[in-house]
Amino acid sequence: MPATTATPDDSLSDGHGGQDCEIEAAILQSSILIVDDQQAHVHLLERLLQEGGYRNVSSTREPRRVGLLHRENRYDLILLDLQMPGLDGFGVLEELSADIASGYLPVIVLTAQPGHKLRALRAGARDFIAKPFETVEVKVRIHHMLEVRLLHKKLEAHNRDLERIVQERTAALQESEARYRSLTELAVDWYWEQNDAGTFTRMSGPILELLGISEPDAGADMQGRDADGTPACRQDGHAHRGIDDWDATERETLHANIMARRPFLDLLMHRRCADGSLQQFRVSGEPMFDHTCRFTGYRGLGVEVRFAR
Repeated sequence: MPATTATPDDSLSDGHGGQDCEIEAAILQSSILIVDDQQAHVHLLERLLQEGGYRNVSSTREPRRVGLLHRENRYDLILLDLQMPGLDGFGVLEELSADIASGYLPVIVLTAQPGHKLRALRAGARDFIAKPFETVEVKVRIHHMLEVRLLHKKLEAHNRDLERIVQERTAALQESEARYRSLTELAVDWYWEQNDAGTFTRMSGPILELLGISEPDAGADMQGRDADGTPACRQDGHAHRGIDDWDATERETLHANIMARRPFLDLLMHRRCADGSLQQFRVSGEPMFDHTCRFTGYRGLGVEVRFAR
């Protein structure tokens, strides 16, 4: 049964005189459910809460309805009697265990049995109030629990905001990365990308023959092997055309940089063409990482800087 509005208790207000007014108002608006089969206990708790200024108080004497009521109303606090016929407070805690495990559900148990306190806390209760009720203790424990609940809700909201910001920034980075790749491919003579296993996923230009990997076997990894483990750089026992035109020492340097995931800038590479002319390229490369700093692959580019006889 909903409680009527009442003036906050003076003693409680004095104890929290330095608390921010907005937080105090939010605490007094918290939704509270009283669960007790004794009507006299329900009336007593309702009166104490009314005196404390709480404006959203409900009660039930049927413990089997607590789970349904909580799913419908998502209470900020449940005051739960442990000794009830049919389904006791421990049974109610078990039904609420999924909510307690997945979030912060403050349950204060009401008990006259000291031996039940530890068992209730282990079952998921956050605090306890001893019977017979002591007025100041009831008010202080309830107010404290609701304050903790409010801070927990603020933290959850803050974490959701942070997660949203991370998702937005990740999307912006991915968009920026896509623009970078498009512009890079337009601005250079050739470009390549590899995944974290070393397999080429994007490429234009002579990167495969530079590394000794044949064009028909573009899916080969950095070791020049196909998926079945056979060498990709030779076919019918002969080197593919163009593979041996590159400077072997420079190729080894490039290969070592990529395999070690090292960034490098303007590495000079030379290729001897069939007509005897010499091509010179500047090659740069860098490892790629996602927003969690996990290595995701490697990319590089090449620019022709000289063509001479």
